[in-house]
Amino acid sequence: MSESPENRLGQQVGSYRLISWLGKGGFADVYLGEHIYLKTQSAIKMLRVQLSEETLKDFLTEARTIAKLEHPHIVRVFDYGIEDENPFLVMSYAPNGSLQQRFPKGTYVPMEKIVPIVQQIASALDYAHQQRLIHRDVKPENMLLGSQDQVLLSDFGVVVVDQSSNPQTAKKQPPIWPRSSYKARLVLLVISTLLGS
Repeated sequence: MSESPENRLGQQVGSYRLISWLGKGGFADVYLGEHIYLKTQSAIKMLRVQLSEETLKDFLTEARTIAKLEHPHIVRVFDYGIEDENPFLVMSYAPNGSLQQRFPKGTYVPMEKIVPIVQQIASALDYAHQQRLIHRDVKPENMLLGSQDQVLLSDFGVVVVDQSSNPQTAKKQPPIWPRSSYKARLVLLVISTLLGS
């Protein structure tokens, strides 16, 4: 049975002290952590499940892939480790919550706010696409707001590494659209997400 999030507060995970619980996803709890030496803050995502050796290798490979992403509108992954047999990720902290919290369902969002959000998320997704990564869980909960209210795309845990250049695996992967078509689809996706349609 996994430990309750509140019971972990004050514990040290890697070089970080867990100081508050931020929320949870399907398989992980997210905490605000403070570096014990530098006193900087990061988000600590701890999986609630113990992984088999094979699955752990896959998770590590995925963590390494995500950690290579460097974009102003993508949450950075700084570190990876295992605490009490549970893997965790150290990520950049977005102090202003998510778009879902900022604009709850049914909220009127003026076009002058939608446009910059679309531009930022489309830029992040386009960059990920250039790295041959396909984010498959784009939704307001995974669009976080940084210290300057910049939009940060998060939760690349649900991601496909496109291997369409390999003819043996191409049939197993989602299609890669031409760039112009891809960008248009991104814009429609983000707008429809924000408008709640």
